[in-house]
Amino acid sequence: MAHLLGADGIALTIGTRTLLRDVSLGLDDGDRIGVVGPNGAGKSTLLRLLAGTQAPDAGRVTRVGGSRLGMLVQRDVDDDAATIRDLVHGDDATHEWASDARIRSVHAGLLADLDLDQPASTLSGGQRRRVALAALLVEDPDVLLLDEPTNHLDVEGVAWLAEHLSARYGRPGATGALVVVTHDRWFLDAVCSRTWEVRGDGSGGVDGYDGGYAAYILARAERARQAATAAEKRNNLLRKELAWLKRGAPARTSKPKFRLDAAAALIDDEPPPRDTLELTQMATRRLGKDVLDLEDVTVTVPARDGHEAGPRDAAGRRVLLDDVTWRLGPGDRYGVVGVNGAGKTTLLSLLAGRREPDSGRVRRGKTVHVAELTQDVGELDDVGHLTAVQVVDREKRTVVVDGKELTAGQLTERLGFTRERAHTIVRDLSGGERRRLQLLRLLVSEPNVLLLDEPTNDLDTDTLAAVEDLLDGWPGTLIVVSHDRYLLERVCDRQWALLGDGALRDLPGGVEQYLELRRAGASGTSVATGPAAPASVVAAGSGARPAATPSGASAAEVRAAKKEISRIERRLARIADEENTLHEQIAADPTDYTAVAALDERLRELGAEKEELEMAWLESAEVAG
Repeated sequence: MAHLLGADGIALTIGTRTLLRDVSLGLDDGDRIGVVGPNGAGKSTLLRLLAGTQAPDAGRVTRVGGSRLGMLVQRDVDDDAATIRDLVHGDDATHEWASDARIRSVHAGLLADLDLDQPASTLSGGQRRRVALAALLVEDPDVLLLDEPTNHLDVEGVAWLAEHLSARYGRPGATGALVVVTHDRWFLDAVCSRTWEVRGDGSGGVDGYDGGYAAYILARAERARQAATAAEKRNNLLRKELAWLKRGAPARTSKPKFRLDAAAALIDDEPPPRDTLELTQMATRRLGKDVLDLEDVTVTVPARDGHEAGPRDAAGRRVLLDDVTWRLGPGDRYGVVGVNGAGKTTLLSLLAGRREPDSGRVRRGKTVHVAELTQDVGELDDVGHLTAVQVVDREKRTVVVDGKELTAGQLTERLGFTRERAHTIVRDLSGGERRRLQLLRLLVSEPNVLLLDEPTNDLDTDTLAAVEDLLDGWPGTLIVVSHDRYLLERVCDRQWALLGDGALRDLPGGVEQYLELRRAGASGTSVATGPAAPASVVAAGSGARPAATPSGASAAEVRAAKKEISRIERRLARIADEENTLHEQIAADPTDYTAVAALDERLRELGAEKEELEMAWLESAEVAG
């Protein structure tokens, strides 16, 4: 296995902060390294040092002669005059790259929705990021350094990238090595064979672990257990040593010097405390039976260009939501996935009341108090002159948690802010710190419905774990839009999908089923969608649709069929409620045979009606597609 790159005793200090000190690392063929650590610890700096774009204060980085290195950084493409074709392929003729299956795969995975002749000036930030990543993968360097490559990728894009990198650098006998900085824990597990943790505690150390994220967490927990055991032994010895030193003033002057030195060494060896990333479950307002219902909602937006996929209305506008019915109850915990531009953020804006539907209505319960975490950290600009503590104090001076009254300063500390950072003005906070402050502002308002739009952006893995601990115990209704599969599968009970066809689909099979639907849509084949559709619809209380099938029906017939589906689903839900009531009545007094017979007869009637409705549902579903 050939050696490709090495760092020998590198060190770097910025201002008064020591990011790296005496760090030695190496990369060999087949290595797939994930880099984790707190925000601001120096992960991106480590990549720049390895790439040679930044020089260390001490030590050196060496690379094998002839090896090619490529790096994806966290800034956009800045050549607005170039086309996508220019940025990805340079001056190469089309026939030179179009015959390469690997390059065609990159196009399909990252550029399928883009026109290669489109100028870079027309691209969004996320599209520019994908173009830069595609150009790097097409180049196929020996050493690939990626800084947050999953940003701006949807669930499908993250899955494709993981598969591509595993096949390129992880196959038996593979040449080349990969180093990736990312907070996407599913991606780390799917791709990486080793993990580097940049400590970020002032020591300047980088610790190595075998395996991906799950293995790293297990190994770190074991190291922490061993350190705690060693600390306990050290503390016991320290207490004995100090007690011996304090025995009487006359004896103190005659203590052997080696005993004094030993005590000093024990004290010096005390490790600095790690910043706690503890999130607190705030008290929530009472949530009634009715929460949020979308009823026959349709939303359209102007079409930006002719290349956008998805349905259009008679005026040529894109239809994001087409006659969608979705009911949210108390305690529901739903994750929403979908292709970029399918309407995920629009869906949240409807639930939050920031937008009204073109048709249909959004019903809100009387006791509902919604809090929304958006993707825009710029919403803190109006308080940029205040410190983090002052921002929280303006929202609510104190919050009662577990019977204890906590001040704004105590709350910010529990969310991972050190005393120094808690008193730093907002405009000087890092992206991750601003994201944490956004979340804290929401929590102190004591909401009972949380809407989270890509909550994992800019958060390190430790903070993400703390956020998930909070959301695990959140007693209200939770809706999460995210491409982070790890987060969705941990904190949500069910997933829903927007596939860009105007429908909202239930995913009993979770994110994996969503990927199957997307693959089936790309290949034109059908795919099973889990349990029988009416049963899954009734269980979720929503107007989800089955996988689309071409029916050849007119637009009016399709709309009528969708209306009929909604009517049937509402009746099925009422039947399910009545059946539950009847079963409870039978169980309450099973010895009253006359009453039981009557109740049983009613159950049979409901069963027959349900069977007819399910058949009608399937017929309407075929027409609706």
